[in-house]
Amino acid sequence: MSAPTATSAATPSGDAPAGLRGVVVTTTELGDVRGEEGFFHYRQYSAVDLARTRTVEDVWFLLHRGHLPSAAELAAFRAEVAPLRVLPPVLVDVLPALAGGSPLAGVRTALSLLGAAEGARPVLDLSPQQRAADALRVCAVVPTVLAALHRTRAGLPLVAPREDLDAAANWLWMLTGAQAPEAHVRAVRRYLVATVDHGFNASTFTARVVASTGADVVAAVVAALGAFSGPLHGGAPDRALDALAEIGHPDRAAAWVLEQLAAGRRVMGFGHAVYRTRDPRSVLLRETALELGGDRAELAVAVEERVVAALAEAKPGRALHANVEYYAGVVMATCGIAPELFTPTFATSRVVGWCAHVLEQAADPRIIRPSARYTGPAAPVPVP
Repeated sequence: MSAPTATSAATPSGDAPAGLRGVVVTTTELGDVRGEEGFFHYRQYSAVDLARTRTVEDVWFLLHRGHLPSAAELAAFRAEVAPLRVLPPVLVDVLPALAGGSPLAGVRTALSLLGAAEGARPVLDLSPQQRAADALRVCAVVPTVLAALHRTRAGLPLVAPREDLDAAANWLWMLTGAQAPEAHVRAVRRYLVATVDHGFNASTFTARVVASTGADVVAAVVAALGAFSGPLHGGAPDRALDALAEIGHPDRAAAWVLEQLAAGRRVMGFGHAVYRTRDPRSVLLRETALELGGDRAELAVAVEERVVAALAEAKPGRALHANVEYYAGVVMATCGIAPELFTPTFATSRVVGWCAHVLEQAADPRIIRPSARYTGPAAPVPVP
C-alpha cells in the first residue's frame, strides 16, 4: 500500500484523524465518492445513471473485467454465472443449523464452510484468472445462500435460482417462489446497482486489509460481512423504516427528532460520513418509491422534509440529509422484502464490490499495516 499522499488529512506529527477520515491509503480504478458534489461513480460512469439503465450483471462485469459488456459478452457472462449460483449439498445440509440466527451471521458461516469445502486458496498463491474465478463463485452464491437461509427459517422449501432471470429478478424469485411484477424487479434492480460499491467504506476497507495479507477471497468477504453487519454501516434500512412508522405523521416529525437528539440517539436514515449534500442514492430511491406508489412513499417524502428542517434548526451548519437507508426500506418493503432482509439484500450487491476490491488489492503484494499511537502507562516498569 502506498503511504498517505499530500491530499491526506494526517497531521504533521503522524497522528491520523479519528476514523481515518480523509486519509488516502491507496489508489483504485474501481470508483469514487465525491461527497461535496453528491456524486459517485463506478469506473468512468455515474453510478446513478447505471442504476437507471443497466443490470447488476452489467455493473458486475464492469467492475471485475474493466468495461461494460456488449450484448454477446453479457449473454456469455450470465451463462458463466448461472451454474455458480447453485448451492452445493454441503451447504444445503447445514442450513437448518444456520437459519436460527441473523441472516448475515448465517451467510458468514456458510461462506466459511464453502471456502473450506471447495478448497479456497490464498490469493497470494493464485493466478489472476484463478482469483477472478473464486470471486465469481462468491458473488454468485451469496444471494442464493441468503434466500435459502430465509426460506429455511420460515419453514418453506428452497427455491432454486433460474437461468433466465437477472440478479434482481432472481433475488425476488428465490425469496418468494413467485415471479415478481416488473415494477418491483426494476425498483430492486436500481437499488442493487446503486449499492454495489461506495468508496472506501468500512466493509470494503476491511476486505482489502484481509486481501492484503494474501488470504483467500472467501476470508476477505467473510471479514467484510462482519464489518457490514454493524448498525452504523449496513444495518440501518430496517431501523429507518421503524423510525418512519414511529413518527406516523409528518406533523410529528420535528418533535420526534428533538426527542431522539435529547436522548442522545442517532436519527437513523439521515446524515452521511461523506456526503455534504443530498445522497444521490437517496434521490434515486425517493424517485423509485414514488413510482411504486402507496401511502408509505408519500409519508416518507413528507416526513423527510420535516426531519431535514428540524435537523437544520437543531444542528446549524451540519448538512444532514436523507441517506440511502431512508428510502431503501420504503422501496424494499413495497416490493415485499421482509425488514430482516433489508441489510442482507444490500449485501447481495455489495459482495460484487467487495470482490472487485479484493481482486484489485491482490495485485499489490504489500500488506496493509498501519500504526497506532500508544496512550497507556509509560513503559517499561519493573514486573512485580
